[in-house]
Amino acid sequence: MYEIFATDTFKKIFNSLSGEETYWINKIREKFRDYPTGKPLGYKWFREKKYLNKRLYYLIDEENKKILFVSFASKKEQQEVINFIKSNMKELLSYLKGL
Repeated sequence: MYEIFATDTFKKIFNSLSGEETYWINKIREKFRDYPTGKPLGYKWFREKKYLNKRLYYLIDEENKKILFVSFASKKEQQEVINFIKSNMKELLSYLKGL
């Protein structure tokens, strides 16, 4: 089973979401405990899961069975989030491995 964690940024976003969005993310969290799926974004460890016009961005550490939810943003913000994650990948991956 995978352990699932979230960045502080993700936690702030999550707390401001609508009930339907939080319900969907909680459902995804439960499904991911057994087997994470999603569209790879350039790297095996960096993925997104689509919900209506928004995307859940997360990192997967297959070796240690850990997942880090990084952001939940609209399609319009997609490139900004992807660029942030790619430019901070070393820090985010080491953070995930240290959890």
